[in-house]
Amino acid sequence: MGIVVKLDRVLLERKITLTELAERVGITMANLSILKSNKARAIRFSTLAALCRELDCQPGELLAYEPDSPRCLPQDH
Repeated sequence: MGIVVKLDRVLLERKITLTELAERVGITMANLSILKSNKARAIRFSTLAALCRELDCQPGELLAYEPDSPRCLPQDH
């Protein structure tokens, strides 16, 4: 179970590139890529708010809870 980031879908809907979003929000491309690929372990509320502001969306459009998603399974470290 876990949280899935739907940033790729929102970017496509808004016709905004990852590069453009990184510039507008002030986040590195590397960090946005980690978030987009569901490899992020956490996100600051200030980052989430900035993403929502620039993408004109609500947090629920970027994040979803999917209990059985393989993308949400804990990783062995």
